[in-house]
Amino acid sequence: MNLIVNADRNWGIGKDNKLLVRIPADMKYFREMTTGNVIVMGRKTLESFPGGQPLKDRVNIVLSRNDSYHVKGAVVVHSEEELMEELKKYPDMEIYIIGGESVYRQFLDRCATAYVTKVDQAYEADSYFPNLEKESGWVLTGESEEQTYFDVEYRFLRYEQKQGALRQSI
Repeated sequence: MNLIVNADRNWGIGKDNKLLVRIPADMKYFREMTTGNVIVMGRKTLESFPGGQPLKDRVNIVLSRNDSYHVKGAVVVHSEEELMEELKKYPDMEIYIIGGESVYRQFLDRCATAYVTKVDQAYEADSYFPNLEKESGWVLTGESEEQTYFDVEYRFLRYEQKQGALRQSI
């Protein structure tokens, strides 16, 4: 499994259930990486999408503790075990954990690769991604040139878990 996230200098990822900054090239990157694959998210992440609707051309899986929660166009699961069972149905697709904070933290040690759009600016945030620079087992394996969108500087980073650090996936 993979993680994909946009994080600021302090690893902030959101405020009031919204992204901290919207960068068109990052949105395009997210689309290119996830289209045709499986995306896993929490309920609040789904509700932050336009119209609260699943993203097209992807298998949308929503993790919610609410047993009566349903959404058209998405698979809803209610536990880590149920999710892991559901993911077995997609052996030929890449799986991306796309948020929010609690879902990232829950599955961090099951993911082999983290794709991070790292914004070189600090925003006011109320949700955070784990700081992979301080997480044991993670190593930076790829970094783009610095990009600029108006006054926002950012890079596309790839982190990978070291051998032996990965918890059993699907």
